[in-house]
Amino acid sequence: MLWVIRKKSLTQRRRAGRSLAAYGVAVTITEGKGSRNESVRRDNLSTVLGLVHRSGGLARSALTVATGLNRSTIAALVAELVALELVTEGIADPTRRVGRPSPQVQPGSQPVAVAVNPEVDAITVGLVGLSARVEHRVRHEMDHPATPEETARIIADLLTTLAPELRGRRLLGIGLAVPGLVRARDGIVRWAPHLDWTDAPLAELVESETGVRAYVGNDASLGALAEHLFGVGRDVDDLVYINGGASGIGGGVIVGGQPLGGVGGYAGEFGQNRPGVGRQADRVTADGTVEVEVSRARLLSALEMTKADEPELHSALLASTDHAVHDELARQRRILSVAISNAINVLNPSQVVLGGFLADLRAIDAEGFDALVSETTVPAAWSDVSILPAELGADLLLIGAAELVFAPLLANPAGDSSADEPRWASSK
Repeated sequence: MLWVIRKKSLTQRRRAGRSLAAYGVAVTITEGKGSRNESVRRDNLSTVLGLVHRSGGLARSALTVATGLNRSTIAALVAELVALELVTEGIADPTRRVGRPSPQVQPGSQPVAVAVNPEVDAITVGLVGLSARVEHRVRHEMDHPATPEETARIIADLLTTLAPELRGRRLLGIGLAVPGLVRARDGIVRWAPHLDWTDAPLAELVESETGVRAYVGNDASLGALAEHLFGVGRDVDDLVYINGGASGIGGGVIVGGQPLGGVGGYAGEFGQNRPGVGRQADRVTADGTVEVEVSRARLLSALEMTKADEPELHSALLASTDHAVHDELARQRRILSVAISNAINVLNPSQVVLGGFLADLRAIDAEGFDALVSETTVPAAWSDVSILPAELGADLLLIGAAELVFAPLLANPAGDSSADEPRWASSK
């Protein structure tokens, strides 16, 4: 058997429930017993592992400073995490010039998540370790949008091909970043229009095919989470992430360091808004949404290409000298700039992060694009915001999907036998 499923105490399930609920995870809490000291120890383990996970590794002395715990307590907590094969200790911190050298605490290589992004043209599966380490990636090309059942079977097949890399590892689960609305309370994919899915029990199907716990979330919201934790937004508490992909445009919002989910978990559907169009000639549909007017498919058509992954599309757009391509780029840039301006005016973020082909639209002329946004943005809000491309690139959605899988482990590293882990997860 390739995976280990651990269980959670009442205290840690409540912690996980509060944390995961912010991302739309439905958690059932079962009553249990435990001493206050035990609860504090578990919380401290969670804090230390979380710091190591998010940073990619810290000196033990840095953990002492970050947590406010004394050195002996940190040493004991690290020793327990080492015993659990969640972290390792390495060479002492060379930057310490006074006193005893402080060992480096690094994320362990045993825990691993399978991350999946089903799209209209491909199903991408990756293995992701702690600290956002994408170790392997397999892209399964499709000539049609897969059904939920077909998607589950393909994931099972790809998981078999990854078995050599999983051997001896602790597989915690499968996280799926889906281009559609995922209901927070039960993880049902309510609507993924480009995949033609309605009320699809995707996690249940994947679990049935693979025997591995599955978690489901909206792709753009998971992208926002990944950029907030590991990417360009890691030091930012208020950001808007907008992604453009084969299935349209979606987004996620971080407010005060916490994700904005909404009552059903659907917040951030920027692509479904009706855009303001300053030039009537720019509108290509009578009453189209942002994702209809600002479209990857329209860019491919202008380039006379039928398909391309993100790097290929980026290169083709930058290299093109065709007037038709430049005209389409300019049209989409004007419409996207107003959509971003609306988001800034409503949400007042300090950062707007663009992913997928939306980053390409800005990259053609970043200064000119930002000037377009500023024209329709409240001046006070514009003075505090920056627009940046997503930093994590092609790994973005796999990292976000993996975070759904890692969340229970990070909440309770030691685990116990009092209650099941949460089964369902969604981000929008």
